[in-house]
Amino acid sequence: MQAKNWNSRTEKNNHIKIEGENLDHNQVGINKNSKNKNFHKKNDNNKNDNNNNHNKKNDNKNKNKYVNGKRNLNDKPKLNKTDKNQQNCPVINKCGGCQLLHVSYEQQLKTKQKQVEGLLSKFARVEPIIGMNNPYHYRNKVHAVFDHDRKGNPISGVYEAGTHRVIPVESCLIEDEKADEIIGTIRGMLKSFKIKTYDEDTEFGLLRHVLIRKGYHSGEIMVVLVLSSPVFPSKNNFTKALLKQHPEITTIVLNVNNKKTSMVLGEKEQVIYGKGFIEDSLCGKIFRISPKSFYQVNTVQTEILYNKAIQLAGLSGKETIVDAYCGIGTIGLIASDHVNKVIGVELNPDAVKDAKTNAIRNNIKNVDFYNKDAGEFMRQMAVQNECVEVVFMDPPRAGSDEVFLNSVCTLAPQKVVYISCNPVTLERDLKYLVKNKYEVKRIIPVDMFPGTEHVETVVLITRVKE
Repeated sequence: MQAKNWNSRTEKNNHIKIEGENLDHNQVGINKNSKNKNFHKKNDNNKNDNNNNHNKKNDNKNKNKYVNGKRNLNDKPKLNKTDKNQQNCPVINKCGGCQLLHVSYEQQLKTKQKQVEGLLSKFARVEPIIGMNNPYHYRNKVHAVFDHDRKGNPISGVYEAGTHRVIPVESCLIEDEKADEIIGTIRGMLKSFKIKTYDEDTEFGLLRHVLIRKGYHSGEIMVVLVLSSPVFPSKNNFTKALLKQHPEITTIVLNVNNKKTSMVLGEKEQVIYGKGFIEDSLCGKIFRISPKSFYQVNTVQTEILYNKAIQLAGLSGKETIVDAYCGIGTIGLIASDHVNKVIGVELNPDAVKDAKTNAIRNNIKNVDFYNKDAGEFMRQMAVQNECVEVVFMDPPRAGSDEVFLNSVCTLAPQKVVYISCNPVTLERDLKYLVKNKYEVKRIIPVDMFPGTEHVETVVLITRVKE
C-alpha cells in the first residue's frame, strides 16, 4: 500500500447539534452550509485491516479534530423500537469499534446508503447497497490486547476509545466465535503457566497480544502470540496444552515485539507448530495467509465485491490489466481467468512475495508481480507506449494521491475499476478523474463491515471519448 494522503486544510472545531440521519461517513455531523468536511481517524475495523496491524489505542490518540460536528460514543440518535438492534453488546459505549451496532441491520444499510448517496450521487446514480444475510461474526481476523486488572488477573479485549485502558471482551458480535473461544482459552492458561501479561508503563511482562486468523472456507486456524521477548518458558508444554483444548488449530506462530510502538506485530517470528501460515479460497482461488498478510476480513462480502468489480470491467479475455495496490494478488489472480495478462504492482515486498507464491499455488501463468510504486510504474509504462485496457485500484482508507491518479490519466486505460473503503476519499479522487477526461458510469456500495460505520464502494470509471 503505497498511497499518500492529500492533507486537507482543517479549522477549529465548530460544534453543532447533529441528527442521526445527517451524518457523514465517520458519524460526524454535517453542516450543510459548510463546504469543508474533515473526518477523524478511528480504530480501523477493516478494518480495511491494513498491512501494518496498528495498535488501536495509539491510533485513537491521534484522532483529527472534527470541523462541523462532534460524535460522542455515549450519544446515540433517538430510535424507534423497530430501528433498534435486538442483539446487545455490553461494551458498545466503551469499545468504539462498532458505531452502528445499536441499530437494526436494516437501518444500518439505510444509513450507509444515504451516506454514499450524499457524497457520490453527483457523479452517477448510486445503486442499492449489497448487505449480508447474516451480519454477525464475520471477521476472520481477530486481535486481542492482553493486560491485567488491579488484582493481577489477566484480561484481554480492546482498548477503550481514546484511552490506554483495556476493556475486557469475552465475545464480540462481529468476530469469529471460534477465535474468541481460543483467546479465552489462552487467557485462562496464563496463570497455570506463570505467564505475565505485558504492562506498557513498566515494560514488564511477556504476552502483549494474540492474533487469530481463520480460513472461512478451509477452516484452518492460525494463532499468533505476540511477546515482548523471544524467551518463552514452557513453550512446548503451553503449545501442547493449547492444542489439547483446540485441536482445530493448524499453526501457531510466536511474534516478538519488544519496542514501544503502535504496531501490533514485530519483525521477528518463530513457527512453533504447523506451517506458519494458513490457506483459504476466495472466488475459487487459493491464497496463502501469513501473520502479516493483508487479507479482507469478511470473506462472504469480499467474494461479492470482487466478482462485482470484475463484472463491471466487462472483460473479454483479450485485455491487459493492472492491479494497483495489489497486496497478495487477490484481485489480479481472480481476474486472471478473464484477461490476457495481469500486471500486479505493490510496494510491500512481503506482499509481493506472497502474491508470487499464490500465483504458483493456483498454476496461474499470465500474471507478473512487481515490487514497485504503482504510480511510477504506470508512468514508465506510458513512456514506453504500453497499452493497458483496465486498471483495478484498491487503495487504503486514505485513498489514492494526485501523483498516482495523474499516472492513471497518463497511462489512459479505457476503464478504471476503483474499490474504495472510504467514500469521503473516493469522492475526492473521483473529482480528480472526472476533471481529467474520465466519467463515472456505475457506483455500487457493498456492506463489508456490518455494525460499523465503514462501507466499501466499487465504481466503474470510463475514459471520455474525444
